[in-house]
Amino acid sequence: MQERWSIVDTHKEAHGFKFGKKTAWFSGKNLITEQDISKGICSHYDFINKIRYYSTFHINNKNFDIYWESLNAYQPEFIVGFPSSIFTICEIADSKGLRIKKPVNVFFSTSENLTPKYREVISRVLGCKIADHYSASEGAPIILECTASSLHLNPLSGIIEVLDENLLPVREGELIVTSFTSHGTPLIRYRVGDIIKLAPEEKTCVCGSSFPLIESIEGRSSDYIYSPEKGKVNQVNVGNSAKGVDGIICFQVIQNHKDSLNVLIVRNDSFNSNSKNSFMLALRQRVGNKINIEINYVDDIPREESGKFRIIKNSLKIDDI
Repeated sequence: MQERWSIVDTHKEAHGFKFGKKTAWFSGKNLITEQDISKGICSHYDFINKIRYYSTFHINNKNFDIYWESLNAYQPEFIVGFPSSIFTICEIADSKGLRIKKPVNVFFSTSENLTPKYREVISRVLGCKIADHYSASEGAPIILECTASSLHLNPLSGIIEVLDENLLPVREGELIVTSFTSHGTPLIRYRVGDIIKLAPEEKTCVCGSSFPLIESIEGRSSDYIYSPEKGKVNQVNVGNSAKGVDGIICFQVIQNHKDSLNVLIVRNDSFNSNSKNSFMLALRQRVGNKINIEINYVDDIPREESGKFRIIKNSLKIDDI
């Protein structure tokens, strides 16, 4: 664990982070009860390290004021955690024309895919730089965003391969990791389950690092929509359906049958018929016209037990496709 965290800490320090600086942490720690929220409590404070740990299980329209007031009162220099949680807070704030009183220095995104819309809204509302950090608990830190905003594979954590279904090297494929830090149970060519796209070999980064460049993180290989017309559509493509659409705080696409989708949308007051039409057009461009789409508006979409948010929930089996 010391080896793994040393890589993460070195990455953060390159972006100006130091232990002891005020930090807000949004991860899967289930620290807060409904009774706490009713009292206006949404976090617990580690006063020794100056880290305020926030619950990611209670972030919604109803509790927005509690989180927003807490962040403004605490005035963190850095924020670490799930981008979906920070985005939800920032999207609601943005719809109200709010900006954080004291800009955050850096938001370190972890554990989930950081979409372009997440970047745009979070940086605007918090006034911060964003540094992405992709890890796997089985394989240590794998991809880190440098100070020049490029994503690099991190060979210090292990041997990292990008392979196709036949285990042959490709520019876009599944991550396969042989970790240097799993001494108790060695993991040899472990299938992490995520798809990435490597940048062209001739591309270099102005940061000076020779570590391989990543063009994009496409998300988990199991998180996709199956379209009879378009085939598999990954979560990044589906998530981009909301890009440029006003009024969508978050949405989730559920597929239990190959010919239909159930879309849950949490919206704010700026959502209107034009928003719905724009979203539906973008989603149709990705999944085609031969699949039924049902829209349902909800007040909240529950997080997973881990505290993470899933854009896609697909229960299809291989035999169904």
